Amino acid sequence: MNRYIYIIGIFFLLLASCANRGQGPQGGPRDSIPPVILKEVPVNGTLNFNAKEILVYFDEYIQMNDVQKHVLISPPQQTPPEVKAIGKHMSVVFQEHLQDSTTYTIDFGAAICDYNEKTPLEGYVFSFSTGDVIDSLAISGTIYNAANLDPVTEVLVGIHRNPHDSAFTSLPFSRITRANSEGHFTIHNIQPGTYRIYALNDISRDYLYQPGEAFAWSDSLITPYCEVEVHTDTIWRDTIAIDPLSGDTLFTRLVDSTFIHPVTHFYPDSLVLFYFEEDKQRHYFQRILRDEQHAFTLLFAAPQDSMPIIRALRPSEVDSLGNDSAWVNFLDYAIVQTSPHLDTITFWLTDSIAISMDSIYLQMQHLVSDSLYNLVPQTDTLLALYRHPRLSEKAMETYLRNKQSRRLTIKSNASNKFEVYDTISITSEFPLDSIHTHMIHLSHKVDTTFRPLPFQLLPHDSIGMTYHLLASLQPEQTYLLKIDSAAIRDIYGVTNDSIAYNIRLKALNEYASLMVKLTHYDPQARIQLLNDKDQVLRELPALPEGTKFEYLAASTFYLRMYIDRNGDGKWTTGDWLLHRQPEPVYYYPSKLKLRANWDFEENFDHLAIPQVQSKPKSLVGKASKKK
Repeated sequence: MNRYIYIIGIFFLLLASCANRGQGPQGGPRDSIPPVILKEVPVNGTLNFNAKEILVYFDEYIQMNDVQKHVLISPPQQTPPEVKAIGKHMSVVFQEHLQDSTTYTIDFGAAICDYNEKTPLEGYVFSFSTGDVIDSLAISGTIYNAANLDPVTEVLVGIHRNPHDSAFTSLPFSRITRANSEGHFTIHNIQPGTYRIYALNDISRDYLYQPGEAFAWSDSLITPYCEVEVHTDTIWRDTIAIDPLSGDTLFTRLVDSTFIHPVTHFYPDSLVLFYFEEDKQRHYFQRILRDEQHAFTLLFAAPQDSMPIIRALRPSEVDSLGNDSAWVNFLDYAIVQTSPHLDTITFWLTDSIAISMDSIYLQMQHLVSDSLYNLVPQTDTLLALYRHPRLSEKAMETYLRNKQSRRLTIKSNASNKFEVYDTISITSEFPLDSIHTHMIHLSHKVDTTFRPLPFQLLPHDSIGMTYHLLASLQPEQTYLLKIDSAAIRDIYGVTNDSIAYNIRLKALNEYASLMVKLTHYDPQARIQLLNDKDQVLRELPALPEGTKFEYLAASTFYLRMYIDRNGDGKWTTGDWLLHRQPEPVYYYPSKLKLRANWDFEENFDHLAIPQVQSKPKSLVGKASKKK
């Protein structure tokens, strides 16, 4: 009877375990161990290599991750080898003839991963020689962004045996590698000799510098060499004993033996390359925008040195597209608004017939870049097309009603927390036809009474969309700006509603100041004040007595300086044709915490530590990455 009870108990236990479906196999910890190499055919370091294929066997199933990105063969080949995973082994099949008496290096980067967890086997390099010797020299260094000293990652690094500048643009590299995630690189298996070294964002994947690709180079020739140093290591022997008096356990470490072994160091091992993209931008027309019927905008890819010549068909001769006499100067039909660098040009239409036209045909003469970045003239025919909004009948009635009853929108920077160094501005959404100063009122609050305050109203742009209001404003004082109804009229005859702004200036004790003195003064130096995102807040030229930043908020700041060698008031990149390196950049190595109502002074010794070590760690990687 007991036996039957036991069997029934076992049955119910099994039934319960089957019913609990959520308690199935839970798996184990994540496999963080990369694949292990078991065998290489032929072996790494083979001499007189004449095979077409390399096989590498692993202890588990593998897969390849972005072979084109990670796998590099040096010297480079126009047709890279075919690299693929087959179960537990990897095959490398060469597609090109191998050079005689040459050392080859295949760097797999992070391409080899285990099949399940994709844990990469990093640092695996396979070398062989088609001759009797494997070249063994190596050089290493780090690539930094020239503008902000951030490490530059994953870019190509190569050397040329040919010392002439033309090699960079006409010959593939002699040997290559890729910078790692910290910007470090090592080029292996180099022959004795003298080289030039470069870094390159090889967008074209031809191992040649092409205009528009970011790069770096060293002005100095590189001569690899090695030194053998003798190191002495010690093997220690630990003993344990009991103190007969106290009974404490005593540990003793004695020298068991010593041995001497050679260590080979490869030089140079601390090369520094400053990486940049030339200011030479490709000039071309991007597109035309016409979101509103009364205006359209031309967008260009780079700043323009001169205004393009714009012509349009006369509104009455829209159908005469083949008649050159129909093209007229478009400036007769529009007010032109330009950006400071002429890369954005807006045409505000002033002719009622032109405004009513959904399609305006334009002829534009402008400069574009050829393949060598030379500017050449080009004539384009453009269409400024306005598409009416697709609305329901009721929505369209509302849209048209609002359009007919439109009032001119006026904006201002005036606020209750107005900076003492700022200037009051008022901005219209359209170019202005007239502005009546007597209908604009500025008053100063004295006790409980507002008293009129004199001011000047001056245009801030070429077409009068923004005006600056100049007045004698005092810290910690309250003001009132009132604009009467119909005080401002745009070119379409629309006027503004009345509006008022309360203005209160901050107190001086809410600000800090910072005096920066250069330990080694350079008259070409310019000092930049940065925020915690490595963005420039202010910039001033360095002065012998010190450079003072005033009216700063209580916050954390950083300092950067550069040597303005060409005196243009801005940081300038390098230039390959002129063989000019980018202007040097230095960071103040610490962050600055400024308190309100305090005057701070800092000595900036930009030569105290190596340039590439000066950037505070809290800023590294904060700037936008640019390759």
